Amino acid sequence: MSIQLKAPSVGESITEVQIGAWLVAEGDAVARDQAIVEIESEKATVEVFAPSDGTLTKIAKQTGDTVNIGDVIGEMEEGAAPAKAATEDKAAEAQSAEPAVATTTAAAATGADSSGGFVMPAARRVIEEAGLDAAAITGTGPGGRVLKEDAVRAAVAPAATSNGSSNGQEVVRMSPMRRTIAARLVEAQQTAALLTTFNEADMTAVIALRKEHQEAFVAKHGTKLGFMSFFVKAAVDALKQFPSVNAEIQGESVVYNNRYEIGIAVGGGKGLVVPVVRSADQLSFAEVELTISDFGKRAQVNKITMDELKGGTFTISNGGIYGSMLSTPIVNPPQSGILGLHAINDRPVAIDGEVVIRPMMYLALTYDHRIVDGREAVTFLRRVKECIEKPSRMLLEI
Repeated sequence: MSIQLKAPSVGESITEVQIGAWLVAEGDAVARDQAIVEIESEKATVEVFAPSDGTLTKIAKQTGDTVNIGDVIGEMEEGAAPAKAATEDKAAEAQSAEPAVATTTAAAATGADSSGGFVMPAARRVIEEAGLDAAAITGTGPGGRVLKEDAVRAAVAPAATSNGSSNGQEVVRMSPMRRTIAARLVEAQQTAALLTTFNEADMTAVIALRKEHQEAFVAKHGTKLGFMSFFVKAAVDALKQFPSVNAEIQGESVVYNNRYEIGIAVGGGKGLVVPVVRSADQLSFAEVELTISDFGKRAQVNKITMDELKGGTFTISNGGIYGSMLSTPIVNPPQSGILGLHAINDRPVAIDGEVVIRPMMYLALTYDHRIVDGREAVTFLRRVKECIEKPSRMLLEI
Protein backbone atom coordinates (compact mmCIF):
# COMPACT_ATOMS: atom_id res chain seq x y z
CA MET A 1 0.00 0.00 0.00
CA SER A 2 1.29 3.43 -0.94
CA ILE A 3 1.68 5.95 1.91
CA GLN A 4 2.03 9.70 1.47
CA LEU A 5 4.59 11.48 3.62
CA LYS A 6 3.41 14.96 4.55
CA ALA A 7 5.08 18.00 6.08
CA PRO A 8 4.12 17.81 9.76
CA SER A 9 2.80 20.58 11.98
CA VAL A 10 5.72 21.95 14.01
CA GLY A 11 4.05 24.78 15.89
CA GLU A 12 0.77 26.57 16.31
CA SER A 13 1.73 29.68 14.33
CA ILE A 14 3.98 28.04 11.72
CA THR A 15 2.38 27.51 8.30
CA GLU A 16 5.39 26.64 6.16
CA VAL A 17 8.67 24.80 6.58
CA GLN A 18 11.79 24.09 4.59
CA ILE A 19 12.91 20.62 3.55
CA GLY A 20 16.22 19.77 5.17
CA ALA A 21 18.38 16.74 4.47
CA TRP A 22 16.83 13.55 3.17
CA LEU A 23 18.31 10.80 5.33
CA VAL A 24 17.42 8.01 2.88
CA ALA A 25 17.30 7.86 -0.91
CA GLU A 26 14.62 6.74 -3.32
CA GLY A 27 14.57 2.97 -3.34
CA ASP A 28 15.96 2.65 0.16
CA ALA A 29 14.26 0.33 2.61
CA VAL A 30 13.13 1.92 5.85
CA ALA A 31 11.96 0.56 9.16
CA ARG A 32 9.01 1.80 11.19
CA ASP A 33 9.93 4.93 13.21
CA GLN A 34 13.17 5.42 11.25
CA ALA A 35 14.02 9.06 10.53
CA ILE A 36 13.50 9.76 6.83
CA VAL A 37 13.93 13.50 6.35
CA GLU A 38 14.66 16.63 8.37
CA ILE A 39 12.20 19.51 8.37
CA GLU A 40 13.46 22.98 9.23
CA SER A 41 11.10 25.52 10.75
CA GLU A 42 11.74 29.04 11.96
CA LYS A 43 12.38 27.73 15.45
CA ALA A 44 13.79 24.21 15.27
CA THR A 45 14.68 21.23 13.12
CA VAL A 46 12.48 18.14 13.44
CA GLU A 47 12.52 14.75 11.79
CA VAL A 48 9.81 12.93 9.85
CA PHE A 49 9.65 9.24 10.74
CA ALA A 50 8.51 6.26 8.69
CA PRO A 51 4.98 5.27 9.74
CA SER A 52 5.71 1.61 8.93
CA ASP A 53 8.22 -0.76 7.39
CA GLY A 54 8.58 -0.31 3.66
CA THR A 55 10.49 1.37 0.85
CA LEU A 56 10.85 5.07 0.02
CA THR A 57 9.54 5.22 -3.53
CA LYS A 58 9.46 8.94 -4.24
CA ILE A 59 11.05 12.15 -3.01
CA ALA A 60 8.54 14.81 -4.05
CA LYS A 61 10.19 17.82 -2.43
CA GLN A 62 13.93 18.42 -2.49
CA THR A 63 16.30 19.78 0.11
CA GLY A 64 15.86 23.54 0.32
CA ASP A 65 12.27 23.56 -0.98
CA THR A 66 9.73 25.55 1.03
CA VAL A 67 6.43 23.76 1.56
CA ASN A 68 3.19 24.32 3.43
CA ILE A 69 2.20 22.22 6.42
CA GLY A 70 0.38 19.15 5.10
CA ASP A 71 2.00 19.16 1.64
CA VAL A 72 3.09 15.79 0.31
CA ILE A 73 6.87 15.64 0.40
CA GLY A 74 7.38 12.00 -0.50
CA GLU A 75 5.85 8.57 -0.86
CA MET A 76 6.68 5.13 0.44
CA GLU A 77 5.38 1.65 -0.21
CA GLU A 78 4.33 -0.25 2.87
CA GLY A 79 5.55 -3.78 3.31
CA ALA A 80 8.41 -5.92 4.50
CA ALA A 81 11.71 -4.15 4.04
CA PRO A 82 13.85 -5.56 1.19
CA ALA A 83 17.15 -7.05 2.21
CA LYS A 84 19.13 -4.41 0.36
CA ALA A 85 20.22 -1.15 1.97
CA ALA A 86 17.80 -1.26 4.89
CA THR A 87 20.08 1.14 6.67
CA GLU A 88 22.85 3.50 5.73
CA ASP A 89 25.42 1.21 7.33
CA LYS A 90 24.22 -1.77 5.27
CA ALA A 91 24.41 0.27 2.10
CA ALA A 92 27.94 1.36 2.83
CA GLU A 93 28.88 -2.21 3.77
CA ALA A 94 27.47 -3.61 0.55
CA GLN A 95 29.27 -1.01 -1.52
CA SER A 96 32.65 -1.65 0.06
CA ALA A 97 32.21 -5.41 -0.32
CA GLU A 98 31.13 -5.37 -3.99
CA PRO A 99 32.42 -2.17 -5.61
CA ALA A 100 32.24 -3.50 -9.15
CA VAL A 101 28.83 -5.18 -9.13
CA ALA A 102 26.17 -4.10 -11.62
CA THR A 103 23.31 -1.63 -11.12
CA THR A 104 21.28 -3.86 -8.81
CA THR A 105 23.76 -3.42 -5.96
CA ALA A 106 23.08 -1.24 -2.99
CA ALA A 107 25.69 1.24 -4.19
CA ALA A 108 23.84 1.89 -7.41
CA ALA A 109 20.49 2.02 -5.64
CA THR A 110 21.67 4.82 -3.38
CA GLY A 111 23.43 6.73 -6.15
CA ALA A 112 27.04 6.02 -5.18
CA ASP A 113 29.58 7.69 -7.43
CA SER A 114 32.87 6.26 -8.61
CA SER A 115 34.72 7.67 -5.63
CA GLY A 116 32.66 5.60 -3.20
CA GLY A 117 30.52 8.48 -1.87
CA PHE A 118 26.73 8.49 -1.88
CA VAL A 119 25.01 11.11 -4.03
CA MET A 120 21.36 11.90 -3.32
CA PRO A 121 19.08 12.03 -6.40
CA ALA A 122 18.45 15.77 -6.16
CA ALA A 123 22.17 16.40 -5.79
CA ARG A 124 22.97 14.23 -8.82
CA ARG A 125 20.62 16.26 -11.01
CA VAL A 126 22.35 19.50 -9.99
CA ILE A 127 25.77 17.91 -10.55
CA GLU A 128 24.83 16.68 -14.02
CA GLU A 129 23.27 20.00 -15.06
CA ALA A 130 26.32 21.93 -13.86
CA GLY A 131 28.78 19.49 -15.38
CA LEU A 132 30.52 18.92 -12.04
CA ASP A 133 32.60 16.01 -10.82
CA ALA A 134 30.70 14.31 -8.01
CA ALA A 135 33.91 12.86 -6.61
CA ALA A 136 35.24 16.38 -5.99
CA ILE A 137 32.26 17.43 -3.82
CA THR A 138 32.41 16.95 -0.08
CA GLY A 139 29.15 15.54 1.26
CA THR A 140 27.71 16.88 4.52
CA GLY A 141 24.87 14.37 4.84
CA PRO A 142 24.84 11.21 6.97
CA GLY A 143 27.75 8.94 6.12
CA GLY A 144 29.22 11.61 3.86
CA ARG A 145 26.30 11.64 1.44
CA VAL A 146 26.29 14.48 -1.06
CA LEU A 147 23.12 16.51 -0.52
CA LYS A 148 21.44 18.95 -2.88
CA GLU A 149 22.83 21.93 -0.96
CA ASP A 150 26.35 20.50 -1.29
CA ALA A 151 25.90 20.30 -5.04
CA VAL A 152 24.36 23.78 -5.24
CA ARG A 153 27.23 25.19 -3.18
CA ALA A 154 29.74 23.59 -5.53
CA ALA A 155 27.87 24.85 -8.58
CA VAL A 156 27.64 28.43 -7.27
CA ALA A 157 31.25 28.70 -6.10
CA PRO A 158 32.93 28.46 -9.53
CA ALA A 159 30.47 30.93 -11.05
CA ALA A 160 31.06 33.40 -8.26
CA THR A 161 34.85 33.22 -8.43
CA SER A 162 34.88 33.48 -12.23
CA ASN A 163 32.95 36.75 -12.13
CA GLY A 164 35.32 39.52 -11.11
CA SER A 165 32.51 41.71 -9.75
CA SER A 166 31.41 39.04 -7.27
CA ASN A 167 34.65 39.08 -5.26
CA GLY A 168 34.40 35.35 -4.72
CA GLN A 169 31.00 35.55 -3.08
CA GLU A 170 28.83 32.54 -2.39
CA VAL A 171 25.05 32.96 -2.30
CA VAL A 172 23.28 30.61 0.11
CA ARG A 173 19.62 30.93 1.05
CA MET A 174 19.04 31.62 4.74
CA SER A 175 17.43 28.78 6.67
CA PRO A 176 14.03 29.44 8.31
CA MET A 177 15.69 29.45 11.72
CA ARG A 178 18.33 31.98 10.65
CA ARG A 179 15.65 34.19 9.09
CA THR A 180 13.67 34.09 12.33
CA ILE A 181 16.74 34.90 14.43
CA ALA A 182 17.41 37.88 12.19
CA ALA A 183 13.82 39.08 12.37
CA ARG A 184 13.65 38.79 16.17
CA LEU A 185 16.91 40.64 16.66
CA VAL A 186 15.67 43.48 14.48
CA GLU A 187 12.32 43.43 16.29
CA ALA A 188 14.08 43.76 19.64
CA GLN A 189 16.11 46.73 18.43
CA GLN A 190 13.11 48.49 16.93
CA THR A 191 10.44 47.92 19.58
CA ALA A 192 12.33 47.96 22.89
CA ALA A 193 14.33 50.73 24.56
CA LEU A 194 17.48 48.69 25.03
CA LEU A 195 20.28 49.75 27.33
CA THR A 196 23.25 47.78 28.66
CA THR A 197 24.97 48.11 32.03
CA PHE A 198 28.24 46.43 32.98
CA ASN A 199 30.03 45.08 36.02
CA GLU A 200 32.73 42.53 36.75
CA ALA A 201 32.91 39.51 39.01
CA ASP A 202 35.86 37.96 40.81
CA MET A 203 35.58 34.25 39.98
CA THR A 204 37.98 33.08 42.71
CA ALA A 205 35.33 31.57 44.99
CA VAL A 206 33.48 29.73 42.25
CA ILE A 207 36.71 28.36 40.79
CA ALA A 208 37.77 27.14 44.25
CA LEU A 209 34.41 25.43 44.82
CA ARG A 210 34.56 23.69 41.48
CA LYS A 211 38.12 22.51 42.10
CA GLU A 212 37.29 21.23 45.58
CA HIS A 213 34.12 19.35 44.67
CA GLN A 214 34.53 18.51 40.97
CA GLU A 215 35.60 14.89 41.40
CA ALA A 216 32.81 14.05 43.86
CA PHE A 217 30.26 15.95 41.74
CA VAL A 218 31.15 14.00 38.59
CA ALA A 219 31.13 10.70 40.47
CA LYS A 220 27.65 11.33 41.85
CA HIS A 221 25.93 13.11 38.97
CA GLY A 222 27.82 12.00 35.87
CA THR A 223 28.47 15.52 34.63
CA LYS A 224 30.95 18.27 35.39
CA LEU A 225 30.17 21.15 37.69
CA GLY A 226 30.41 24.14 35.38
CA PHE A 227 30.06 27.88 35.80
CA MET A 228 26.59 28.18 34.28
CA SER A 229 24.71 26.65 37.22
CA PHE A 230 26.17 29.32 39.51
CA PHE A 231 24.98 32.06 37.18
CA VAL A 232 21.53 30.52 36.73
CA LYS A 233 21.12 30.41 40.50
CA ALA A 234 22.55 33.93 40.91
CA ALA A 235 20.19 35.25 38.23
CA VAL A 236 17.17 33.65 39.91
CA ASP A 237 18.23 35.18 43.23
CA ALA A 238 18.50 38.62 41.62
CA LEU A 239 15.24 38.24 39.68
CA LYS A 240 13.37 37.59 42.92
CA GLN A 241 14.66 40.89 44.27
CA PHE A 242 14.05 42.84 41.06
CA PRO A 243 10.88 41.39 39.45
CA SER A 244 10.72 43.99 36.68
CA VAL A 245 13.74 42.33 35.03
CA ASN A 246 11.66 39.14 34.90
CA ALA A 247 8.60 40.92 33.50
CA GLU A 248 7.33 41.65 30.00
CA ILE A 249 5.15 44.19 28.25
CA GLN A 250 1.82 43.07 26.79
CA GLY A 251 0.05 45.95 25.09
CA GLU A 252 -0.28 48.67 27.70
CA SER A 253 0.23 46.31 30.64
CA VAL A 254 3.27 44.94 32.44
CA VAL A 255 3.12 41.22 33.21
CA TYR A 256 5.21 40.17 36.21
CA ASN A 257 6.27 36.53 36.04
CA ASN A 258 6.29 34.65 39.31
CA ARG A 259 8.14 31.80 37.66
CA TYR A 260 11.79 31.54 36.71
CA GLU A 261 12.18 30.02 33.28
CA ILE A 262 15.77 30.71 32.30
CA GLY A 263 16.69 30.54 28.62
CA ILE A 264 20.24 29.42 27.88
CA ALA A 265 21.67 30.57 24.55
CA VAL A 266 23.29 27.57 22.85
CA GLY A 267 25.09 27.42 19.53
CA GLY A 268 23.57 24.55 17.57
CA GLY A 269 24.17 22.87 14.24
CA LYS A 270 21.66 25.17 12.52
CA GLY A 271 22.38 28.33 14.52
CA LEU A 272 21.63 29.89 17.88
CA VAL A 273 18.83 28.35 19.92
CA VAL A 274 17.62 29.29 23.40
CA PRO A 275 16.15 26.26 25.20
CA VAL A 276 14.60 26.98 28.58
CA VAL A 277 15.57 25.60 31.98
CA ARG A 278 12.14 25.16 33.56
CA SER A 279 11.45 26.22 37.16
CA ALA A 280 15.12 27.00 37.69
CA ASP A 281 14.41 28.21 41.21
CA GLN A 282 13.33 24.70 42.20
CA LEU A 283 16.29 22.85 40.68
CA SER A 284 19.53 21.88 42.40
CA PHE A 285 22.92 22.84 40.98
CA ALA A 286 23.26 19.29 39.65
CA GLU A 287 19.85 19.39 37.95
CA VAL A 288 20.70 22.69 36.29
CA GLU A 289 24.05 21.33 35.04
CA LEU A 290 22.48 18.14 33.74
CA THR A 291 19.78 20.09 31.91
CA ILE A 292 22.24 22.49 30.28
CA SER A 293 24.62 19.67 29.33
CA ASP A 294 21.75 17.83 27.67
CA PHE A 295 20.73 20.99 25.78
CA GLY A 296 24.28 21.45 24.52
CA LYS A 297 24.56 17.91 23.19
CA ARG A 298 21.16 17.88 21.50
CA ALA A 299 21.58 21.35 20.02
CA GLN A 300 24.58 20.13 18.03
CA VAL A 301 22.46 17.50 16.31
CA ASN A 302 19.34 19.69 16.06
CA LYS A 303 17.31 17.67 18.54
CA ILE A 304 15.97 20.57 20.62
CA THR A 305 12.17 20.42 20.53
CA MET A 306 9.77 23.28 19.92
CA ASP A 307 8.34 23.10 23.43
CA GLU A 308 11.82 23.50 24.93
CA LEU A 309 12.21 26.87 23.21
CA LYS A 310 9.00 28.39 24.55
CA GLY A 311 8.12 30.31 27.68
CA GLY A 312 11.43 31.77 28.81
CA THR A 313 11.27 34.76 31.17
CA PHE A 314 14.97 35.69 31.22
CA THR A 315 18.01 34.65 29.18
CA ILE A 316 21.70 34.01 29.85
CA SER A 317 24.21 34.10 26.99
CA ASN A 318 27.79 32.95 27.51
CA GLY A 319 30.01 34.48 24.85
CA GLY A 320 32.98 33.69 27.06
CA ILE A 321 33.15 30.13 25.74
CA TYR A 322 34.19 31.65 22.40
CA GLY A 323 36.68 34.02 24.03
CA SER A 324 34.53 37.16 24.08
CA MET A 325 35.88 39.78 26.47
CA LEU A 326 32.89 42.14 26.39
CA SER A 327 29.65 42.41 24.45
CA THR A 328 26.16 43.92 24.54
CA PRO A 329 23.67 41.04 24.20
CA ILE A 330 20.23 41.68 22.70
CA VAL A 331 17.09 40.72 24.63
CA ASN A 332 14.94 37.86 23.42
CA PRO A 333 11.41 39.35 22.98
CA PRO A 334 9.10 39.56 24.84
CA GLN A 335 11.61 39.23 27.68
CA SER A 336 13.01 42.36 29.29
CA GLY A 337 16.50 41.27 30.23
CA ILE A 338 19.47 39.16 29.18
CA LEU A 339 22.67 38.49 31.11
CA GLY A 340 25.86 38.29 29.07
CA LEU A 341 28.84 36.31 30.41
CA HIS A 342 32.36 36.66 29.10
CA ALA A 343 35.82 35.13 29.21
CA ILE A 344 37.61 34.74 32.54
CA ASN A 345 40.99 36.49 32.48
CA ASP A 346 43.59 37.09 35.16
CA ARG A 347 43.71 40.83 35.79
CA PRO A 348 45.27 43.08 38.44
CA VAL A 349 42.67 44.44 40.85
CA ALA A 350 42.88 46.50 44.02
CA ILE A 351 41.75 44.66 47.18
CA ASP A 352 42.21 46.17 50.66
CA GLY A 353 44.70 48.68 49.30
CA GLU A 354 46.85 46.09 47.54
CA VAL A 355 47.10 45.14 43.88
CA VAL A 356 46.49 41.41 43.38
CA ILE A 357 45.91 39.15 40.39
CA ARG A 358 42.42 37.65 40.25
CA PRO A 359 40.38 35.70 37.67
CA MET A 360 37.88 38.32 36.54
CA MET A 361 34.82 38.15 34.29
CA TYR A 362 32.97 41.08 32.78
CA LEU A 363 29.19 40.88 33.14
CA ALA A 364 26.66 42.67 30.94
CA LEU A 365 22.94 43.16 31.47
CA THR A 366 20.91 44.40 28.53
CA TYR A 367 17.43 45.46 29.60
CA ASP A 368 14.28 47.08 28.29
CA HIS A 369 14.33 50.58 29.74
CA ARG A 370 10.58 50.91 29.23
CA ILE A 371 9.93 48.82 32.34
CA VAL A 372 13.35 48.44 33.98
CA ASP A 373 14.86 51.56 35.53
CA GLY A 374 18.58 52.15 35.50
CA ARG A 375 18.79 51.81 39.28
CA GLU A 376 17.10 48.40 39.15
CA ALA A 377 19.35 47.20 36.34
CA VAL A 378 22.54 48.30 38.07
CA THR A 379 21.58 46.81 41.43
CA PHE A 380 20.35 43.61 39.74
CA LEU A 381 23.76 43.13 38.17
CA ARG A 382 25.50 44.01 41.42
CA ARG A 383 23.46 41.31 43.16
CA VAL A 384 24.58 38.75 40.56
CA LYS A 385 28.16 39.84 41.23
CA GLU A 386 27.71 39.43 44.99
CA CYS A 387 26.26 35.94 44.59
CA ILE A 388 29.12 34.83 42.37
CA GLU A 389 31.84 36.28 44.57
CA LYS A 390 30.24 34.80 47.73
CA PRO A 391 28.10 31.83 46.64
CA SER A 392 27.03 31.17 50.25
CA ARG A 393 24.76 34.21 49.92
CA MET A 394 22.49 32.20 47.65
CA LEU A 395 22.16 29.41 50.22
CA LEU A 396 21.57 31.75 53.13
CA GLU A 397 19.44 34.20 51.09
CA ILE A 398 21.32 37.24 52.40
